[in-house]
Amino acid sequence: MSANPQWDTSRALGVARFFHLVCGVRDACVTPFLTLYLRQLGLAAPWVGILMGTKHLIAAFWAPFCAFLAKSYQKRRVLLIGSLLGSVGASLLMVLVPPLDRDPGYRSCNGSHSVTATVPPPAVALTVNFTSAPEPAPNYPAPSLPAQRSTGVGPADGFREGPGESGQEPLSRLPSSFVGSIQGTRTTSRVLHPVTSRVKDTPQEAAFRMVGPALPLLAGGTALASPANQSAAKGMAGALDLSLERLRWTFILSLGSMVFWELLTSPLEQVADDSLYEYLDFVDATDRYRSLWIWRLLGMSAGVCGISALVGQLDCLLMTGGPRGVVHFYGYSLVGTLALLVSIAFPVPVCRRWEPSYKMVKALSLVGGDPRLITLALTVFLIGTATSTVQNFLFWHMKDHESTELVMGFSVALGLLGEILLHPLKTPLLRKLSRVGTVGLGLGCLAGQLLYFSFLWSWWSVLPAQILSAVSHGALWWAVGATIEHLATPGTERPLSAMFRGHFHGVGAGLGSFVGGFVVMHFSLAVLYRSCCVVLLLWLALFLSIQSRLPQERKINYSKLLAVGASDTSDSEQGTEQDWLVKAMRDEHSDWRG
Repeated sequence: MSANPQWDTSRALGVARFFHLVCGVRDACVTPFLTLYLRQLGLAAPWVGILMGTKHLIAAFWAPFCAFLAKSYQKRRVLLIGSLLGSVGASLLMVLVPPLDRDPGYRSCNGSHSVTATVPPPAVALTVNFTSAPEPAPNYPAPSLPAQRSTGVGPADGFREGPGESGQEPLSRLPSSFVGSIQGTRTTSRVLHPVTSRVKDTPQEAAFRMVGPALPLLAGGTALASPANQSAAKGMAGALDLSLERLRWTFILSLGSMVFWELLTSPLEQVADDSLYEYLDFVDATDRYRSLWIWRLLGMSAGVCGISALVGQLDCLLMTGGPRGVVHFYGYSLVGTLALLVSIAFPVPVCRRWEPSYKMVKALSLVGGDPRLITLALTVFLIGTATSTVQNFLFWHMKDHESTELVMGFSVALGLLGEILLHPLKTPLLRKLSRVGTVGLGLGCLAGQLLYFSFLWSWWSVLPAQILSAVSHGALWWAVGATIEHLATPGTERPLSAMFRGHFHGVGAGLGSFVGGFVVMHFSLAVLYRSCCVVLLLWLALFLSIQSRLPQERKINYSKLLAVGASDTSDSEQGTEQDWLVKAMRDEHSDWRG
């Protein structure tokens, strides 16, 4: 069989390794930095959370549906090529989304702009003075802003007012037309605070996190009624309405682009995995399928470091009228084109073995009838919820501490390489700690990471905690996979694995993204991470405490099972009936033969 060109296993594995490597590079160009780009567009944490949550939910449900259709109609290669080709073009739609500030001026590239806003570390306030022609000072108490007013735009959604402070306006993040309406109206001091601070807003501001240029207020809260201030109020209100309209369009276009992009790219991984697995299954080489994930991680490690190094060098050359980060999408499209060429030779089986069409339903019923799988599903759901907060907002936290994208990329690569280096210890780790113990260790490390992230103090402080990703992600998923493999019935292992990684984890990540954005806006990023840490620790205690109360596993008496299969009229059949598991497997075997 291996002599047939269709079943050239060595060639198929070589192409599959290179395909996984290239796809890893492609995904690393954008995925880790996507929320950072959305922040630079001017979108606040709640809207970024909605976008990312929608992305996770589409991947959770749309990808399995497309994989089923592609298999049913034998159009897997068409879907692979179409997905790669469509994602190349769809990713470039994000570059066309207009930022909130139509004229950012690329302050890091062009030093001609005299006003810049640099977000300081926590507990450090940066005062920006806006000076204009002096006005006659009315005989009123000192102007002040109410404590609930917030003047952050988009990425500055964590800006807040400290006690006794008059307010804040990160002028460099405002739209240019808006800045023009503010400059020259008054002289005041503004204090900027990092994104991780608590935010309090009116409902409209909480929805759009928009700058509202407040008029000077009396101590009792009454606006100054001078003609100059009334004229300024009209101009500022018009600029505010225009900026709100821009923010709506920025969010709507971002949502449409991301939905279209995700619909095209999400089926790729599952369709490719299913095709390769069935190809190797025909030649009894599925054991070689298990090591291919390493090539994807290697590609992601190289891609995330390479693209972050290129961003600082090429961003100023490729774009002068939009936010930083467009190089990520150009790199994604370029590497995606290479993956498109490789997909032409990707192994896809021509013939198709008949399989029951109700495997996913059977896997779902298996989860519902096994308490151990139910607790594991809840665990995976919480893992998705917690990890989504790290994927969505950790780079925001690092940016607030003046971290560069190169450091961000290196932090991601550090976790991926740690997972690869830990892999040789997978079998001893599962044997020594057991599957339940390894899940508990992974949850504990993930909770520790979240707690550590809430106390970041410098641009480099995130790096030590990333080493724990080898356990909080790698070992944790190894234990989950081993548990699924152990509890699955014949023919349901892959559907169960896809359900846990896709549906349960994806829905958890979607919910975590939706809730996390609003928690960041109303409280802070530190509160979000500490809350997730507490939830994980509580679930860890509950998960370990209920293990002894779950139904215990029973070993299969294979000798009795073989005796039953050899002779249905044997005298030993009566003793075999006492073993409930043997009876269940015997009935299933009879149903299969029938």
